[in-house]
This record gives sequence, structure tokens and C-alpha cells, in this order.
Amino acid sequence: MNDYLSKIKPAVCQASAYTLSHFQAPVKINQNENPYDLPDVIKRAIVESVEKMSWCRYPAFVPSRLIGKLAAFSGWKEEGILVGNGSNELIQALLMVTAEPGKRVVISEPTFTLYRLMSTILGAEPVSVLMTQGLQFDVPSLLEASRTADVTILCRPNNPTGSMLEETALRKILSAASGLVVVDEAYHEFSGTSAVPLLAEFSNLVVLRTFSKAMSMAGLRVGYLMTAPELAGEIGKAKLPYNLNIFSMAAAEAAVEHAHLLRPVIQELVQERERILCEMKDIAAVKPYPSHANFVAFRTPLDANVVFESLYGEGILIRDVSRYPMLDKTLRVSVGTPDENNRFLTSLRNLMRSVDQTPG
Repeated sequence: MNDYLSKIKPAVCQASAYTLSHFQAPVKINQNENPYDLPDVIKRAIVESVEKMSWCRYPAFVPSRLIGKLAAFSGWKEEGILVGNGSNELIQALLMVTAEPGKRVVISEPTFTLYRLMSTILGAEPVSVLMTQGLQFDVPSLLEASRTADVTILCRPNNPTGSMLEETALRKILSAASGLVVVDEAYHEFSGTSAVPLLAEFSNLVVLRTFSKAMSMAGLRVGYLMTAPELAGEIGKAKLPYNLNIFSMAAAEAAVEHAHLLRPVIQELVQERERILCEMKDIAAVKPYPSHANFVAFRTPLDANVVFESLYGEGILIRDVSRYPMLDKTLRVSVGTPDENNRFLTSLRNLMRSVDQTPG
């Protein structure tokens, strides 16, 4: 029998798949989702829009109406916007047209592992630039690496650390880079900042956004990319045709039209994030890291799986990120509702208290 696996690229066989074990818990604060569902008025607008459509027909090949609304919403030109089945599809499309053997993709790590996985599968050389010991962006090292990179990827704010790259540093990297600079803004709403205003100044900038986090639409899979029109045209060649279904398009349009209804929720999540950080600082032996996103990374003296299992046993699901570079004994908790956050804090506090009282 032929060894068909031998036909698979060696780099693919050696890579670890992007995966997440499936757990269920009453308090689910492990995937950086918005804990509040879309307001009913937005849901009704989506349903009314879809009911008027012919479901037997393909969606628009170019979703011009949605792109127009995104242009008005974001402040960027229509011809420089691409939409996708989540921002993950757009990350893939971008790397498909840039990454190949001999190309270097600089990645600030620890970060979202899909960047490295896709770069590796496509044959490029992923170049890791580790964060500082305080889990902040190492700007001097990024500047140096970007000078010889074909693509530099920056998650801003960064997942899973919550770190923020200041605009002055981003400007320096954009000016120094020999290739594209990709800024993933999946969590930008929680930081109050965006790289979009820099698009008019830097033609090598690519900005990615998603509706999965602040916009409460993780289940509908919508993302968009903004860059110079010439670049958008080339990246668009790697997108699959009819990549966005009519439900997702209608949902994105409705969310943009009613964005004012989502802003108070975003502000509440930011306030809860700050409360969580403040309370975690008072828990003995717990080290939370400052965050500009809707989650908090924290380290304890315990193995991360011990903390995870203890909280999961109490119906609280968070994320073990200890296998990421530099994140030994580190976990990440998403900002939930006040009640969910209180349950998490109480359980973590009790766990650490029991450890402190264990005879040594």
C-alpha cells in the first residue's frame, strides 16, 4: 500500500494543529467572547433582512453594500476593504499571497498561534521576537527584525497577554519595515485605539478586524481587512468565492448600523476588566498582567493545569496558556458578566488561600 502521508509537506506533518479541547461549564470565560448576546433589535433586523432574500441563490460575489457600510464605519476607503469568514480567513489569504519558501514572517510572541502555523504550512520561515520579561512588546528587537522581514505580524492588543504596542512604536516599525506590517485588531474596541488612521500614511500597513469579540458575533464568523487598494486587490485573489453567507452579511450590516447599542456593553466590559485586575492584585501569589483587551493573563506558583482543573471543578472554564512561549504557569480569563467574574475571583481566591495554608 502506498504511503499517502508521504505526499503531505514535511512542515505540515511536523506542525501542531490549531485546536481547542471542548469543555462545557456554567461559567464560560475561556474564549474572549462577549458574554452579552446581540440586542434583540439587531437580531430582528438580521432576521427581517434575511427573510427577504432568496436562500436558493448565491450571495453577492462582492458584498458591496456591506463594504460600503464598513467604509463609513471604519473611515477607510471601500476599494481597500476585504471581508471574510472571520478574520482567520483573511489571515490565511494574506499569508497565501506572501508566504513561501525563502520569505521571512516576523511574529511577536507569545501570541495567537495561527500566524506561525499558517506561515509554516506555506513554507515561509517564521521568525519569533519574544516579548520582554514583563510581557510587553520588545520594540528594539521588532525594529531590527522587521528591516529584513517580508511580513511582520503584530496583534494589538496582543492575545493572550493583553499587551499594547504604542502608536509611536508602531510608526517606527512601519517606517523601518522592508515588507508588510500586519496589525490584528481583534480586540481594539477594548483599548480605545486603532491603527486605521495610519493607513493613509503607510502603504505597507494591513489592519485586520473581527466581529467575534466586542461585536458579539463569534457564532456568525465575520471579519474584515483594510489596506491600500492595490494590496487589497492582490490579497483578494486568495479568498474563496462566495466566502460570506447571507446570514453573516446581514448580521454584519445590522451590527454596524446599530453599533451605538454595543458601545455601552464594551465600556462595561472595560470597567469589569479593570476591577478584575485590581482584585487579582490583592490575591496572594497571583500575578495578573495589565491588559488592554477583554481578558486578563495571570500567573500563579501552581502548575496551570492545577488551577484550570480546580476552577473547572467548580463550573468555571478559563484558558490554560502555559504551553505558549514565556507563559509557564500562566492562564487567561475572559471578562464575563459581573456575576461570572465574581465567581471566578472567589474560586481563585479560595484556591490560593488553601495553597497558602498547606503545610510546607
